[in-house]
Amino acid sequence: MVVKRKQHNRYLAIGIVYIATIISQAMTDDPRFAEPIPNVTVALGRDASLPCVVENLGTYKVAWIHIDRQMILTIHRHVISRVPRFSVSHDNAKTWLLHVSSVQKEDRGYYMCQVNTNPMISQVGYLQVVVPPNIIDAESTQSTVAVRENQNISLTCKADGFPTPKIMWRREDSQAITVERRKKVNVYDGEQLNLTRISRTEMGAYLCIATNGVPPSVSKRIIVDVEFSPMIWVPNQLVGAPAGTDVTIDCHTEAYPRAISYWVYDNVMLLPTKKYGTETTENSYRAHMKLSVRNLQPGDFGNYRCISKNSLGETEGSIRLYEIPMPSTPPRATEMKSNSNKESAGKRNISRPIIPDERPKVVMVSSSEKDVLQPGPAVETGLGLYTPPGPQGSGCVSMARWAVPQFAAVILHCFLSGTFSLSQN
Repeated sequence: MVVKRKQHNRYLAIGIVYIATIISQAMTDDPRFAEPIPNVTVALGRDASLPCVVENLGTYKVAWIHIDRQMILTIHRHVISRVPRFSVSHDNAKTWLLHVSSVQKEDRGYYMCQVNTNPMISQVGYLQVVVPPNIIDAESTQSTVAVRENQNISLTCKADGFPTPKIMWRREDSQAITVERRKKVNVYDGEQLNLTRISRTEMGAYLCIATNGVPPSVSKRIIVDVEFSPMIWVPNQLVGAPAGTDVTIDCHTEAYPRAISYWVYDNVMLLPTKKYGTETTENSYRAHMKLSVRNLQPGDFGNYRCISKNSLGETEGSIRLYEIPMPSTPPRATEMKSNSNKESAGKRNISRPIIPDERPKVVMVSSSEKDVLQPGPAVETGLGLYTPPGPQGSGCVSMARWAVPQFAAVILHCFLSGTFSLSQN
């Protein structure tokens, strides 16, 4: 029992000594970093924090240094830098935090966490500052440019930011962009857009868009004006209308710079009055001119001119307004059924059909060749159209464009009946 108790006390003493040794070693161990400083990425203007975790710091001090600017920022809990955006905090354990408020471009770089041991120990972390794109107006094409049609023009768009922005172009109206004279694309990449032999259809607003993955993206609107002298297209150069009615004539014009357009009649400019009404509808470089003339009179018929002029030239179109008769109620047409398959008694049936264009005009006249008689119902035979005489006397067929056999038969018939009249219409 005594031996066992002595052994127990012995082991207990050894254990106490061991624990004391461990504690003593821990108390005398040098400081060390528990984990590395992470690389931090932050957008311009935001806040950032860099952690430095130190074990066994003891009475040593932690300092933060911006290597790129060779600037001591903080030592222990004190801020050394005169930049008020830097500060330091400690969680009363082993983490020291360097705070950077409203991060600027110059804050980008390597930061060192240093412990003043002998020799000194330190570790480094990187603060990345990303900057959204910004278009540099001084190095880019101005907001409005003008170029003559069929000439060349280059549009330039410069932007800065971090990472370096990507530049792309597109048209505001979503139309295709013509590059390399024939190739058409909806989006063009690059700082410079070259437009070769530009046409009026390429006039409009072009958008330069800069992106680098950091919101927001930015754009610049560049208006391209394509200048050319006026052109006129007249849909109807001849317009007819009856007297006493109203009529509207029109012209289509294209011009840039915007043209002055007006109407002229008899060398006099026409202004809006009770007699004349003018209307112009504009769409980009196109315009639609309309002139209304009310209550047409004989003096209103003639040549009207639509004139368009700008700083590059002048052109005109001509419209002739002429009088036409007032339309009347058209006569009612009567359908005549063919009886060519039926033979009249004592008449010869000719198999040749009557061609509508060859049918003669029938006029019934009296034997005195003065009074026009009212014909009876017309009968179509192999000889043509035959109209029996009316009640006032005998009659005969008067016709034009007969075939020779038919003509001879008709002459014979007329002589035999004692009445003869032939009218050529």
